[in-house]
Amino acid sequence: MERREKVYVGIDINDRYAMISYYKLNMDEPETVSTIAGSEYYQIPTLLAKRKALGQWYYGDEARKMAKNSEVICVDSLLKRAVNGENIRIEDETYEAWKLLAMFLKKVMDLPMKLGNAVSCDRLILSVERLSRSNMEVFWKIAPTLGLLPEQFMVIDHKESFYYFALSQPENLWIHDVYLFENDGKNVHYYGLKRNTRTTPQVVSIKESIKTPLDDRKDEEFLHILQKAFENQIITTVYLVGEGFEGGWMKDSLTYICRGRRAFMGNNLYSKGACYAGFVRDNPENWNCIYMGENEMKFNLSLKIRDRGELSFYTLISAGKNWFETKGECEVILSGSGEIDFWKQLPNSREAVIETLELTDLPSRPDRTTRLRITATPVSDEKIEVKIRDLGFGEIYRSTDKVWRYTMTM
Repeated sequence: MERREKVYVGIDINDRYAMISYYKLNMDEPETVSTIAGSEYYQIPTLLAKRKALGQWYYGDEARKMAKNSEVICVDSLLKRAVNGENIRIEDETYEAWKLLAMFLKKVMDLPMKLGNAVSCDRLILSVERLSRSNMEVFWKIAPTLGLLPEQFMVIDHKESFYYFALSQPENLWIHDVYLFENDGKNVHYYGLKRNTRTTPQVVSIKESIKTPLDDRKDEEFLHILQKAFENQIITTVYLVGEGFEGGWMKDSLTYICRGRRAFMGNNLYSKGACYAGFVRDNPENWNCIYMGENEMKFNLSLKIRDRGELSFYTLISAGKNWFETKGECEVILSGSGEIDFWKQLPNSREAVIETLELTDLPSRPDRTTRLRITATPVSDEKIEVKIRDLGFGEIYRSTDKVWRYTMTM
């Protein structure tokens, strides 16, 4: 039987629109899907509309066109309403906003398949401007309603999408620093990507500017922003994202950008970057970088264990993993004193800090007759809660269910 390549679906979503791309190993790059055949109009309005007295729902452009129809009830700002936990009354029925957002995402996910471009979704990656505990809780609720297992679902922010997109391009496009400028028509801001080539793997950081409005002299003002951002930097490639760059107003600023640099313009970078993120997570062997953003764990947390007579390290939490999603758990048999050593290490350092936790009031048992379950759960990018539970030792020594809790920081 012929092996089917995995399909990665990336959706960039905000309260105004969504964009969807998909990617398979045999493709040169992710393909972005347009609801208008043959066009490069990729924005799908984040709207749902329901025809009165009928169970018929519309989404995107079709919902927007029907919004003025008195026979249709339209619901917008689906993401914000879901995060706020709103209940929306439509005729005689009340809908939880997160379920309406799930309905919208399901319709968007089905779009590539309806157009005959992809077989099914093996991993869905959502990209949003910023991650928070509140929006992650909404997305975790939505994933099962889309028929996705936890390992088939990811959420990343725009900076991480940019990271995966930029470093998935030919190497000559990221020899030096890479910049992305985003203009939503009101404000412009940028991300600057830098690699530390002296570490293995290379640690990648992204600096972010504040959002700056552009007035009538926007070419002149944008040129000033560019000059300040590029000062003392060697930059290989610049990406321009957002509808605010349309209209042909860039003259002097575009000339400056292209002075010894490559420049690309488009609106679908984040959804493509989401596809690359899913692919790299499944195929990390050829990826020599680790991204350290505000959502990524800043240190490794490991145990030194003896397995079949051999000493080795077991990693509970890996630096660079999204702290919202990662969790470590294992079961060990305690040998020696009632203490456990945890090894904390920065990703760009060969040195480790050992933190020893004492299991106070541990029941007295012979050596190697105490089984423990150790669970490590990040509570921020720099803090991990460690829970250790006494499991006893089978029928010989009953579990006391005693639990020890500690908080680790680097």
